[in-house]
Amino acid sequence: MEFRKIRVWDLPTRLFHWLLVVLVAAAMISINLKTNESMIWHGRFGHMIFGLIVFRIVWGIVGSTHARFWNFFPTPGRLMACLRGSWQGLGHNPLGALSVFALLGLIGFQAVTGLFSNDDIVFRGPLAAAVSSSTSNDLSTLHRQMENYIYALIALHVAAVLFYAIFKKNDLIGPMITGNKKVADDKAEPARGGGWIALVIVLAITGFAMWFSNGSWIPAPPPPPDLGW
Repeated sequence: MEFRKIRVWDLPTRLFHWLLVVLVAAAMISINLKTNESMIWHGRFGHMIFGLIVFRIVWGIVGSTHARFWNFFPTPGRLMACLRGSWQGLGHNPLGALSVFALLGLIGFQAVTGLFSNDDIVFRGPLAAAVSSSTSNDLSTLHRQMENYIYALIALHVAAVLFYAIFKKNDLIGPMITGNKKVADDKAEPARGGGWIALVIVLAITGFAMWFSNGSWIPAPPPPPDLGW
């Protein structure tokens, strides 16, 4: 059987993937160090993760073929075909798509709740002042409770990648590095779309989201009254 290489993953999708890996790892390490400085950095990493998630959501609409959500959304029909072994495609398979959406949803939830969270000591999220203290405390609790679920989902994701590499002889990591995948189907077409105009639009939206989420638009609290003492 003769194989050829075709482009599957565009550069923005690959950069998003590996930057997310690095930043999530950094956020996990910093939260477990439990020092004042590490908590400050944990907030910074979380804010950057928020920006990445915004980027990926918008890129999932206007990006190239296999980066678009509609292209790999795990419909019941696609899931059944995957379970029967009859699914064919170049991007995420339907089961992998479930993992992708779960990770984006849970990590996105963590990033958003982190913006409103506080630890009652050093850290205060950039949008904590936009909500009441009780709401900030509630979101902080949810943020902490979701931590173990993220660990479990990441472990499952890594296990699935290793399973495909060892037992299915399907390398999922290489294409996410180079962007290319070996295929035997001579009719398979490379990914299209997601050009520079789309990238500029996505970066502009991401930049606005990052500015809005840094809380600089929130009015400063009024100074305490001068009691003349």
